[in-house]
Amino acid sequence: MMRCRHCGDTDFIPFLDLGEAPPSNSYLDEAGVSRPEKRYPLVIRTCTECWLTQTEDFADREEFFSGDYAYFSSFSKTWLEHARTYVASMRDRFALGPGSLVAEVAANDGYLLQYAREFGIPCYGIEPTRSTAEAARARGIEIVEEFFGRELADSLAAEGRQADLIAANNVLAHVPDINDFVGGFATLLKAEGVATFEFPHLYEMVRGNQFDTAYHEHYSYLSLLAVSRIFKANGLTVFDVETTPHHGGSLRVFACRSDHAAHQVTPAVEAMLDTERRAGMDSRDFYSGFQATAEAARDGFRGFLAEARAAGLKVAAYGAAAKGNTLLNFAGVDPGDIVFVVDRNPAKQGRFMPGSHIPIVGEDRLISDQPDRVVILPWNIETEIRTQLTFISDWGGQFVTAIPKLAIRS
Repeated sequence: MMRCRHCGDTDFIPFLDLGEAPPSNSYLDEAGVSRPEKRYPLVIRTCTECWLTQTEDFADREEFFSGDYAYFSSFSKTWLEHARTYVASMRDRFALGPGSLVAEVAANDGYLLQYAREFGIPCYGIEPTRSTAEAARARGIEIVEEFFGRELADSLAAEGRQADLIAANNVLAHVPDINDFVGGFATLLKAEGVATFEFPHLYEMVRGNQFDTAYHEHYSYLSLLAVSRIFKANGLTVFDVETTPHHGGSLRVFACRSDHAAHQVTPAVEAMLDTERRAGMDSRDFYSGFQATAEAARDGFRGFLAEARAAGLKVAAYGAAAKGNTLLNFAGVDPGDIVFVVDRNPAKQGRFMPGSHIPIVGEDRLISDQPDRVVILPWNIETEIRTQLTFISDWGGQFVTAIPKLAIRS
């Protein structure tokens, strides 16, 4: 019987069922294409006790976050600028400097901590995947190569490594034991320290039909209603919240240790909770209709691909992102529909998309093959990608997005 990963309750509302799919970041080499892939049900439900929306678990996290994890944050200019702006803002707001200590949980390739170093703020990162940890070390950033939780936090605190600021961007959704994870922050923060968490907002996921942000690595889909309850149970108090446009609409939550309450709660917290309540996020109806809207977008995308194939159009895609794999597998796409996916990350080039087996190539193939349509899979950075690829208009190429519904643009 499925139990809520936070409160342990067993009463759930069905939210989204995308069928069976391989892990979205398990890119294949040539030999892997000819072998059977591991596929797991991608089923998401909402707990009616604490309103945490979550996957039904069928595999261990090591299956998803292996040593050759291929997501590197630094390949998005938009995300790098976001990281730099964040560090500058935190430095100014919390008076961080050479005598402070910043830690980042899920430091990835050092995309954010490089700016802490640039501003002269001592820092270290925690990152469990070897490939990204090595990339961060190449930037001169100290990395603790482990999964984060209470045990690691206890060890680091015992070494005198408690932090004034802990950043946790796009990781809260990625942890199977959310209580252990959050509890570690209460230990690793200094008495007056601040932890910030950024995560895609479930409110925007539903409002924007962003079903492709569902994949096995995302164990939780988060609202402030759920997060504030989880934090309170694990020694943290939410004292501020901001919205950001990233990943289709995210929240940045500020938290401090509950045993010190060093920061006054801002009106923004209650305002966001009120927004969620008015939307019905503490009721069953909010969650029950999402499956139908996801299926409608999938069917629209399938229809586009069928029409393009019938018309003899060449369709490529851009961005070998995890969300793209969710869309491609849910829609049953194969290389007969999309001939290749372009990605700037050399670690992905020469490999194949999991499930669909579409080859991943470099940007030069767009110029040599001149596809008629280019499907932008990471729609959250559509503007950045379209700016990079203005040249496809030279041969009459057009851009396509499938989320929230099919759109074709020159």
